[in-house]
Amino acid sequence: MTEKTPEQLERLRRRAAFLRELDEARALRDRIAPRRARVRQLREAMRRATYHH
Repeated sequence: MTEKTPEQLERLRRRAAFLRELDEARALRDRIAPRRARVRQLREAMRRATYHH
């Protein structure tokens, strides 16, 4: 079912815009507080390394 309704398309557009803004906000936060960003990246890496399916 590749045909999407206008509601689904609008939802996808809003979601894409939200994710773009979230990424921009994260990049801005990383520039403002590099130490905190480094700590967050290390925590995420540890979480990925210790995650078991």
